[in-house]
Amino acid sequence: MAKVIVGMSGGVDSAVCAYLLKAAGYDVIGVTLKTWVAADGKESRCCEIDDARLTADQIGIPYYAVNCITEFHNCVIRPFIDAYIQGLTPNPCIGCNRDIKWARMLDFAKSMQADYIATGHYASVIRLDNGRYTVKKADHAAKDQTYMLYKLTQEQLAATLMPLGKLSKDQVRAIAEQAGISVAQKPDSQEICFVPEGDYADYIEENAECALPPEGNFVDEDGKILGQHKGIIHYTVGQRKGLGIAFGEPIYVKEIRKDTNEVVLASDSSLFSNTVTSTDVNFQSIPTPPADTKIRCRAKIRYHHNPQDAELTMLSDGRVQILFDEPVRAITPGQSAVFYDENDCVIGGGVIC
Repeated sequence: MAKVIVGMSGGVDSAVCAYLLKAAGYDVIGVTLKTWVAADGKESRCCEIDDARLTADQIGIPYYAVNCITEFHNCVIRPFIDAYIQGLTPNPCIGCNRDIKWARMLDFAKSMQADYIATGHYASVIRLDNGRYTVKKADHAAKDQTYMLYKLTQEQLAATLMPLGKLSKDQVRAIAEQAGISVAQKPDSQEICFVPEGDYADYIEENAECALPPEGNFVDEDGKILGQHKGIIHYTVGQRKGLGIAFGEPIYVKEIRKDTNEVVLASDSSLFSNTVTSTDVNFQSIPTPPADTKIRCRAKIRYHHNPQDAELTMLSDGRVQILFDEPVRAITPGQSAVFYDENDCVIGGGVIC
């Protein structure tokens, strides 16, 4: 009987993941990685230990909690704050998956002599004919989470099970109800786990370990001063609301210029572009291609972006350039571009620079 360590957040997805694997005959152990606790003692939605322990008891599996607070602060929270200070818009969940969740769960699995780890992500891990592992889109596109998983390594994927890839959220909740799991109707988390109120700027102001960028100028595309902004950490590309400046037509953030402390405002039509360049690239379905390699793909530039036809070109410095067939809106430095093949498998991805 293969032994598997299931990451349990306290939510319904990870609970059903554990339930299904136990029903399939695996020797299942539940584990929660405790990554963050607020000053008032409130837990992250990724590590609600009381709910996770209760569901483990209901399923009938052993359960452990592992403290990762220091690593999470160093590897996730600090880079998140630093990115905003640099005028970027990061996605901390992507790095957390590889560097915290998978890394620590695999360490725990080794200590427990387990064969696999498993998570409740809506995706499937598959091994291709070329011997490489990749993640494939969930059958129900509305819940697909492959965008968040593109940084996982071959070693991590080879040891990972994801049993929810073919299920819808309604099906998962129905399984939980039938199994008597108490979190069957627990709402999904909609925010970054360590910013529970959703106000990133307030969080950064309260937790930054260095001086924050000061107020500066809103400018148009020609450099004309339009007004004063309250600090670049308050803005992201594509933003319209909360600018604190009025015009006779809708106006949006087009660019954040860290070096001059300027926020460029423009019309919606100015936000469209065909070209994206990404760094820190990780390939899954194929080995890293040589320079000048061109690959047809479908790519997305944010979690809720529908993938669009594009051509990927490998650059000599290891970065990737993506040329979309049709312009895409609000390309945002700090977010990730993820590219897929014709079978909805992740080719790879990288951070937009």
